Amino acid sequence: MSRGRLSVVMASGARHVFGDGSGPPVALRFADRGAQWAFALDPHLKVGELFMDGRLLVEEGDIYQALDLLLGELKGKPEPLPVRLLHKVRFALRRFAQRNGLTRSRQNVAHHYDLDGRLYDLFLDDDRQYSCAYYDRDGLTLDEAQAAKRRHIAAKLVIRGGERVLDIGSGWGGLGLYLAGVAGAREVLGVTLSEEQLAGARRRAEEGGLSDRVRFELRDYRTLEGAFDRIVSVGMFEHVGVTQYRTFFEKARDLLAPDGVMLLHTIGLSDGPWFTNPWIDKYIFPGGALPALSEMLPLIEKAGLVVTDVEVLRLHYAFTLRDWRARFLARREEAARLYDERFCRMWEFYLAACEAAFRHQGAVVFQLQLARRQEAVPLTRGYIEMTEAALERKERCGGLAAAAE
Repeated sequence: MSRGRLSVVMASGARHVFGDGSGPPVALRFADRGAQWAFALDPHLKVGELFMDGRLLVEEGDIYQALDLLLGELKGKPEPLPVRLLHKVRFALRRFAQRNGLTRSRQNVAHHYDLDGRLYDLFLDDDRQYSCAYYDRDGLTLDEAQAAKRRHIAAKLVIRGGERVLDIGSGWGGLGLYLAGVAGAREVLGVTLSEEQLAGARRRAEEGGLSDRVRFELRDYRTLEGAFDRIVSVGMFEHVGVTQYRTFFEKARDLLAPDGVMLLHTIGLSDGPWFTNPWIDKYIFPGGALPALSEMLPLIEKAGLVVTDVEVLRLHYAFTLRDWRARFLARREEAARLYDERFCRMWEFYLAACEAAFRHQGAVVFQLQLARRQEAVPLTRGYIEMTEAALERKERCGGLAAAAE
């Protein structure tokens, strides 16, 4: 290793030290020889499992510091031949693994989003935004960065007042309530496959006095009909699966009004198509996939949509995950009371591994603005910043009160 200080204690007791001694020290220990072999032969799956099971122990530092050192050092370097061969197999099988029909999509969503809602209160912001925040200036808190994200998305939707909006993958309802309560949308329909999120969103709409303008339904976007002036989808496309990309964009085109605007916010890969991390697929987001632009753009074109703007949010999700992880660790004992110690190690590894991936492995967030007609949005991007400023002023004057209840 060219940087840091990493100590690894083998099952035999032998200690190996790597790095130049800079930075905080990190020490790992393998509990048994089988753990060592698992780590070497299939690290992308087994590192997380070994950490969850207490067979890979972090004796100095924490698991994020370990992953940051390892992934930073390995960036751009070839992996061992057995690992590369396993990668080829996984990539070849990814379309089979992501057959996300109506039933399987519902099951996949329930696996993650129908966990005890109190878990998400431990680490999310007050609005329960479970997607990449937008750190548009230094020193923002998580809540401030999530508020900036709402403004950024609302601005790109070019809401002038009176539009009918569809929110595909509406989560706990915060964005839909904002678009109606602050941005001025006439009507918002949010669809989700999570019963836990649906109940929370409906409760918030009722408490905020917006249930006459903002509705939430337990429904797959593929079953929708009608026309919407605006469509937004945040943090949902990652669950679509490779085999359903074409269906998603064709359905979006059919649902979008002729002068409509769509904003797609999704995690993606900046270095080309690849398979889903097997640990994430098994334990966190089954059936998920991170798209590359080279996969999305041809299908967008074939669906009859026009790309009117592309923005790549690079380290914003790393910062978001950093803040989520700090909040989770500060309330880790509460999470253990909800579930157990193994779950807490799983969740800590999830947040740490994802942050490291956004720093070292080409994971980014894409925001694609789409339309059916190129004249649907202003010709220059200045309107985005102007609209954000106007929305922030409106929030300060109380425009957010109804949406934040």
